Amino acid sequence: MDLAYLAQQLVNGLQLGLVYALIALGYTMVYGIIRLINFAHGDVFMVGAFIGFYTISALAGRGLGGWVLVPALVLAVLVCTSLGIAIERLAYRPLRNAPRIASLITAIGVSLFLEYGSSLKIAFGPDIRTFPRPFAISEVLRIGTLTITNMQVIILVVTILFLALLQYIVFRTKMGMAMRGVSYDFDTAKLMGINVDVVVSFTFGLGSALAAAGGILYAIAYPQVQPFMGIMPGLKAFTAAVLGGIGIIPGAMLGALIMGQAEVLTAAFVSTTWKDAVAFAILIVVLMIKPTGLLGKRGTDKV
Repeated sequence: MDLAYLAQQLVNGLQLGLVYALIALGYTMVYGIIRLINFAHGDVFMVGAFIGFYTISALAGRGLGGWVLVPALVLAVLVCTSLGIAIERLAYRPLRNAPRIASLITAIGVSLFLEYGSSLKIAFGPDIRTFPRPFAISEVLRIGTLTITNMQVIILVVTILFLALLQYIVFRTKMGMAMRGVSYDFDTAKLMGINVDVVVSFTFGLGSALAAAGGILYAIAYPQVQPFMGIMPGLKAFTAAVLGGIGIIPGAMLGALIMGQAEVLTAAFVSTTWKDAVAFAILIVVLMIKPTGLLGKRGTDKV
């Protein structure tokens, strides 16, 4: 086996895994708060990519160079945060006390609404478009045949910044304390005076902001955008969250990195047609051995 080639694929897998991590965190935070699988989350990722597409296209030639990525990220985060809060307020909050199957079906409905609504010509349109990269791809480090590009460095840096911000919010702010309280016990949090509606909306908004960043980074690495682009990355990110332990932030990150490596290594050493199957096969094996996920803990129900 060519070790340099293996190292290159590991770097590529890290790149993909970091993008999956940004999406998976939204799934796991929402589930941790209200035990809901937000299947529309992958479509918020798609909206973020399109906002980045239009922003970078509009600012091209303004002399910003690669810094055009900053306003693209800011605008995508703002739009998708608002979208996430609106989805929670309009679609999920009225069903909070309904059977969970109602919320699940609604989540699928919201996902289809965003996908097919975005396909209309008055929205994004059905065509596949080439995403305008804000900078030319170039090498920043070469070790033998191992090459690390500026794109991979930027994806790493942006992801770390967003993850650091998430950690600060969750563990260093009052809202983060409220999120952890609601996650631990929804009803007790209400009795303690926590406004759970605000906390839930904030969680949706925060997860959507991470998905927006993930959408732009994904589009930079794989430069095509279209209304259905969020289906497979969203599904894989959800799988990553379950793999690591749904509702556990470090678990979502771990699961995403494993999914990224599994997909890239399978495509490189086995076949590109098997990359999706192997990723989901890993999930099946892990859940057969440890149903709560890699970092999940088995809970006990009081009777």
